[in-house]
Amino acid sequence: MARDQSRRPLKVQVRAGRGRTLSSKLWLERQLNDPYVARARREGFRSRAAYKLMEIDDKQSLLRLGASVVDLGAAPGGWSQVAAKRVGAAEGRGHVVAIDLLEMQPIAGVAFVRLDFLDPAAPDAIKARLGGAADVVLSDMAANATGHRATDHLKIMALAEAAAELAHDVLKPGGAFLCKVLQGGTEATLLAQLKKDFASVKHVKPAASRADSAELYLLARGFRAV
Repeated sequence: MARDQSRRPLKVQVRAGRGRTLSSKLWLERQLNDPYVARARREGFRSRAAYKLMEIDDKQSLLRLGASVVDLGAAPGGWSQVAAKRVGAAEGRGHVVAIDLLEMQPIAGVAFVRLDFLDPAAPDAIKARLGGAADVVLSDMAANATGHRATDHLKIMALAEAAAELAHDVLKPGGAFLCKVLQGGTEATLLAQLKKDFASVKHVKPAASRADSAELYLLARGFRAV
């Protein structure tokens, strides 16, 4: 009998083996059943997060050809891959600087700086690699999860606020800043600062963000350089 091609693939279930916690079991199941993870493998992207940036850029036209881009907390490099392609970095038309404490495998057109972005030397190191100020600063950073929702929320918001401070130091007038945040009502301080520094600020949530995830992205445009 012919196989019904319209049926969905069977969901992969992971056994709770020795040494595997429930949370790691659930994470592995989610990865194995995530269509964006499979698509990233097929299309050569280093993480499913690449599709989040693609979807945001498709709607917001953030990464123009020839632009200079900074990718904070870049490893493993999914966002850097997208940015490099869209600004033409491999052809020398745009520039991408990726910064992370972790090592990252080379990407054509991307200058990698292994450095803590909180290091006081980071802004000058970034501008030196770019040959000037940046048009766009990207941050998809998330702190290691503790499993305690309130604590994890505070940690990711602290990262977002620090990323915004760095963006203030490296952006050109009129530049843009995109960073990951979590829903939960603690964005007030960050939003207030961004509204002072940028002409427009809004939340965006790409389809590639999991529906059950509290993650959002803040997009600030029109940097008002002092």
